[in-house]
Amino acid sequence: MAKSRASENPESRFSAVLASVANLPGVRIDREAYLRSALARYCSEDEIRRAIEDSPAAAGIPLDVLDKAADASITYETSKAGALSAAAGMPGIFALPVTVPTDMAQYMSHMLRIAQKLAYLYSWPDLLSTDTDDLDDATKGVLTLFVGVMFGTQSANSAVGQVSNMMAKQVAKKLPQKALTQGVVYPIVKKVAAYLGVEMTKQTFAKTVSKAIPVVGAVVSGGLTLATSRPMAKRLKKHLSGLELANPARRAADGNVVDGEVVDVVDGEVVDVVDGEVVGEDVHGSAAGRAEPSPA
Repeated sequence: MAKSRASENPESRFSAVLASVANLPGVRIDREAYLRSALARYCSEDEIRRAIEDSPAAAGIPLDVLDKAADASITYETSKAGALSAAAGMPGIFALPVTVPTDMAQYMSHMLRIAQKLAYLYSWPDLLSTDTDDLDDATKGVLTLFVGVMFGTQSANSAVGQVSNMMAKQVAKKLPQKALTQGVVYPIVKKVAAYLGVEMTKQTFAKTVSKAIPVVGAVVSGGLTLATSRPMAKRLKKHLSGLELANPARRAADGNVVDGEVVDVVDGEVVDVVDGEVVGEDVHGSAAGRAEPSPA
């Protein structure tokens, strides 16, 4: 009974689909290989090496160059998603129990692929590069927010901006685990996941209707996927490219990387733990100095 209730929970349903799709073959993008391929036409070897070792922003790669690479990736991924969706629509109504779940998995897999590609171009850290990595809660939270941005949810936009600011202020190379799993961002992740769970159910129904007639269903389904996925990818691109984390001038000026864990934004400060000490930095850029850790 408990399992049945969980499966009916939109938040749990989306999280389960996200985790399952993330483990499908071909979904995970190798950050180093992708950046090398995407930037090869536009950047020198030194710029590419710096982008891989640190980030494209730290390498000083202009945003217009990153935008060109992002557009090429969006075109590739959305065209592929549309073609696969059309192919899934060919069998018609008798194959619906198989083709609809498969098509939804394909749709989500391409959303995750383009989310990773855009994240790496706009200076987010490694997310799902290797097949052996487990999908930890922080990564799941960020991917949920990215998909939420694609769907146009304002709360996801706000949360992604908060995470970006935390990382940019500390020039961090990893996701803020605690902020995404316990801090101010976590309730937003849960809210967005619940919304996406409802939307996923709606899309499943829409795709079922579109596939009821063979051939016609293929054209409608493929066109629907292409028409919806491309604007969604463009929405995420626009949001990520406008964040502080992607700003080449801001990141190229910073030579030091802080390896601490960004925890939260508290009373106007980004709170970080470095070598056992709590470090505060005003979110507007002024240093708040070091403070002694609170006693256990």
